[in-house]
Order: sequence, then C-alpha cells, then structure tokens
Amino acid sequence: MAFHCYDMLVLVFFLVNISFYGSVDGQKNALGASFIFGDSLVDAGNNNYLSTLSKANIPPNGIDFKASGGNPTGRYTNGRTIGDIVGEELGQPNYAIPFLAPNATGKTILSGVNYASGGGGIMNATGRIFVNRIGMDVQIDYFSITRKQIDKLLGESKAKEYITKKSIFSITVGANDFLNNYLLPVLSIGARISQSPDSFIDDMITHFRAQLTRLYKMDARKFVIGNVGPIGCIPYQKTINQLNEDECVDLANKLALQYNARLKDLVAELNDNLPGATFVLANVYDLVSELIKNYKKYGFRTASRACCGNGGQFAGIIPCGPTSSMCSDRYKHVFWDPYHPSEAANLILAKQLLDGDNRYISPVNLRQLRDL
Repeated sequence: MAFHCYDMLVLVFFLVNISFYGSVDGQKNALGASFIFGDSLVDAGNNNYLSTLSKANIPPNGIDFKASGGNPTGRYTNGRTIGDIVGEELGQPNYAIPFLAPNATGKTILSGVNYASGGGGIMNATGRIFVNRIGMDVQIDYFSITRKQIDKLLGESKAKEYITKKSIFSITVGANDFLNNYLLPVLSIGARISQSPDSFIDDMITHFRAQLTRLYKMDARKFVIGNVGPIGCIPYQKTINQLNEDECVDLANKLALQYNARLKDLVAELNDNLPGATFVLANVYDLVSELIKNYKKYGFRTASRACCGNGGQFAGIIPCGPTSSMCSDRYKHVFWDPYHPSEAANLILAKQLLDGDNRYISPVNLRQLRDL
C-alpha cells in the first residue's frame, strides 16, 4: 500500500482533472455530461474494482464526503474531489459514475462517466509498481465503449450533438509518469536507466497527442487538460528527502516544469489543427504552488504536513488508512495524505478553475468553456 502514494500529485490537478456535471435552471448552456480521465486526483472509485496496491476505499478516506455518509468511496481525499465540487457548482446533482461500477449502465451514463485510475499515466508502463491500474490508452478504450452506448441511447445524430456540444472532457494526468515511472530507482524499473529527461518527455507528448486525437475522432470537442503540479512539494517527497518545511525536491519540480512547457505547446498545436475543438489548459503547477507558498493567506495551518498518514516530520511515509494518525483540524491542512490535497484545498482550486483568469486557466475558464 505504501506506493499508492505518488498518485497525488498531480494535484495535481491537482489538478485537474475536473468534472462537470450539468445544468442549472436558467443557464444559457447547461452541461450535459462530464467525461473524466486521469489518475488518483480524480479517481472516483474505479480502483475499487481492480486487484491493485493503489486503493482508497478504506477509512478514514471519505470521512467528510456527505454523499456517502462519511464512508470511503475510493476517492483519495477526505471529502470531494475538484470534479465533485465543480459539478455541484454547475448544478447537476449526480457525479460522473466510475466506468467499472456495476451500475454504470443505461441512462446513468448520460450525466458522464469517470475513467480515472489511481496510479494511471500517459505511458503504459507507468504505475506497474501497483500491479494493476488503468492507463490513458485503456481509459480511452473504455470511452469508446461508452460512446457506442450513447449512440444506442440517443440515436447517432443526437448522440454526436450531445458529445460535441453538451459534454466536457477533463484530463488530469502526467504526475505518475514521473513519480511512478521515470523517477523510480534506476536499479528497479524506472525509465531513467534507458532515457534522458528530454527523450522521456518527448515520448509522453507523442503518446498524449495520439490519445487526445483519438478522443477528438470520437467527437470530443471541449477539453480541459491539467498540467503537472509541483510534485516535489508533496509531504511524501519532503519526508523521504528530509527537507525543511519550506523546501521542495528540485529534480521532480524541474521535470514537471519541463513537461509543462511542452504540454503548453501541444495544447496550442491541437487548438490550431483540430477544427471545432477547444483545448483549455489548467495551470495546476502555479495554482498549487501559490496555495503551498501562501497557505496562511487561504486559512490553512500547514502546507507540509499530511492530515492523515504516518512517518517522519510531515506524516509523509505511510498512506492514509485505519491505523494512521489523523489531524483534528482537517480543514486547516492543504494535504489530506502524503500525496493528495484535502477537500478544503480542492474547494479553493476548483473556484479558480471555474472563475479564474488566464494566470491559472486559459484561454477560457470552465464556466466559459461550458457556454461555448
């Protein structure tokens, strides 16, 4: 279980991974469906159905998730993910259902489907340390199944309109490609044994371009893509590298920034070359860095120590579980566990993605993307 750690990150998306659900009375363009791809930042329970070392369906995960009565659902946080919060803000009562859930059938899928998987990444080798996880290639294979189901539910013509005009595709991925692939010890299965950073990032961008193009060919048109957050600043990294509270791991953050620069170019390229599509870039790196640097301004007591975990100065070694220590002031911690943000942090991140300016989300924010 110790390894289900690194997923966090990309808060990664944070990031971004983000979910949009639907409609508010009187809105000009109510959102029909949210299709969510990525890693543990946005996994809503797919890993519950896998034999994997990366699981969050154990207490006290979910302790503040009201929809489940405080029981764990497979979300890697104490409450709602960013996707959950955005969906509520946009007025739709139902969350995008995990693809692997037994009840992900029939009209339920018309509100959206979540394909994200803790440990998953852009590259197929990413996350194999967890034994099982769903990488982006397979997540898109799963969407192709959903796409055919929507044709049957609505008819081909209406289904295409529903996907192109009423749906948003949210992708939060990339952090595990570094933490659970490239940066793993060279003597085990890390890609560093055979590739330079430039070469590995080239491969990531090439694969990601093909993956996003596949979604476009299945009528996806509105995309939100989160870049990789400051993965060198999570409690796990601070703890294992014996850093001070205000320090981060340089190599991990440099790799994230190098990838993010290439991702920005890719998003511009796709906007230019795929007619009718809008690709929005969520600047998770700067958004989360701001929250970590100025945490007191946002009402937090710490941006270094995990609320739920064990080991070291920052409770950053052992993932959150029944035997973990847990803070009493969960809404004063930026990080829930050694790798993932708390619901309180997710609330602040979601607000910026919904209504923020182009420092953090461009060329439009999420409300504007919905209304295109």
